[in-house]
Amino acid sequence: MTLATTTRSETTKQFTTAMWWILAIVLLAYVGFTAAVLGFVFSASATGAIGGAGAPQIPEESLPPVLYSTATSVGYVFPLLIGTLMVTSEFRHKTLTPTFLATPRRGTVLWAKLVVGVLLGLLYGVVGVVAAVVPSAAFLAGYGVETGFASSETWAMLGRMLLAYVLWVFIGIGIGALVRNQVGAIVGVLVFTQFLEPVARAAASFVDGLDDVTQYLPGAASDALVGASVFSVSMPQTGAATEGLEWWAGGLVLLGYAAVLVAVGYLTSWRRDVS
Repeated sequence: MTLATTTRSETTKQFTTAMWWILAIVLLAYVGFTAAVLGFVFSASATGAIGGAGAPQIPEESLPPVLYSTATSVGYVFPLLIGTLMVTSEFRHKTLTPTFLATPRRGTVLWAKLVVGVLLGLLYGVVGVVAAVVPSAAFLAGYGVETGFASSETWAMLGRMLLAYVLWVFIGIGIGALVRNQVGAIVGVLVFTQFLEPVARAAASFVDGLDDVTQYLPGAASDALVGASVFSVSMPQTGAATEGLEWWAGGLVLLGYAAVLVAVGYLTSWRRDVS
């Protein structure tokens, strides 16, 4: 089978299951709720509607990118999970066996998953961006704060968010190809993204020199690619803190994670027997 035929088969396989739209709905609700709460708090605080005179405030011009970045700052785990499930569900349900029988070239199957991963990444990216931007912009406008839509930088940032979602799907596919066990892969993803990396990045705010290392972690690289992060508001910075990666460098780091994981997964687990 050619790559085009395998890709069509992979597309049908992914979109005939309920998992993709269930995760999309959860992504919409989770990011939308988070963006709405932060949009209200930050907008009201910046305009003095809530908080005292000594309360910390974010400059109004910085509010739009910070709030819109909620799509990736808290939502990146969803494209990561769908990418992981694209592969591990096939190992779990043994559907890779007939796939490999129909397409003996396993590399073609993996490439097809990456192509479909672009589609899923863009789809999830649109859902995440809409979920973050709509409530955030509503609160910004409601409190008389500029939404930033007149700036090309805002639209460029939204485009980089879509790219970040695609790269996170690629990373998930690489993890799924490397770690066959679905439960183990999902638990590992959640432990790293929701516990280990956040703790390391928080510690870097207090330990001199540690941020030189943590800026290369995948979540930090994703934030650098986007150019803003809601977590940067709550993390105090030391006087010796680094400026962080440029957006293109963050993208290359994230792409590097994806490439290494996919390559290692292909050379090891992907080439072994599936039954």
